[in-house]
Order: sequence, then structure tokens, then C-alpha cells
Amino acid sequence: MVQFRAVSAALVVSLGLMLIEVPVALAQQPAIGEQVSPSMSASTSKQIAKAQRKAARKAGREQKNAELKALEKNGYRESGNQDNYPQNLMDAERKAAASKEAPPSSGLGQ
Repeated sequence: MVQFRAVSAALVVSLGLMLIEVPVALAQQPAIGEQVSPSMSASTSKQIAKAQRKAARKAGREQKNAELKALEKNGYRESGNQDNYPQNLMDAERKAAASKEAPPSSGLGQ
């Protein structure tokens, strides 16, 4: 009877250790050349899509800030006298477009 209990206790302990090791083995990343499971590729594609959206937002924000800076450089002020709002904005846009088209003057040879 004692031998039976010892064998069953050893069996339970070995089974418990095996169950602990299985999730750890499954949690590892696949080796190079192995196929990726669909759930892993789905999370990876979600992460890629999220990074692309973030980059697009950042690029749009930089473009908007650059345009606003160019308008402010050419006389437009967001705050201030809003009585002539559309005209002030159009004047600043016209000046910004003209400064983009004009070639930069170089100080060489003068």
C-alpha cells in the first residue's frame, strides 16, 4: 500500500511539472523559418496598421504646422483683429505662394 501511494504521488508530481512546462514552451516565439500562427500574424498586422496610422497623423500634423508657420511669417495672425479675417488669410496665402515660387536670392557675386 505504501508503494502504491509513493508511485501515485510521483505520478502526480511529474504530471504537475509537465503541465507547468507546457504553457512556457507554447509562449516562446517561433524560430526563424517556422510558420507563424494566424493569431500572431493578426496581432502583428494590427501593430503595423497602428504604427502606420500614427505616422500618418504625425505627418499631417507637421504639414499643418508648417503651413500655419508660413502664413504667420507672411502676416497672418490667428488672434488679433478678426474684422478682416478672410481678407487677411487670403493675403497671407498669396504672399506665401509668391515666396515659394520666387527663387531664393543668393548673395554671391553682388
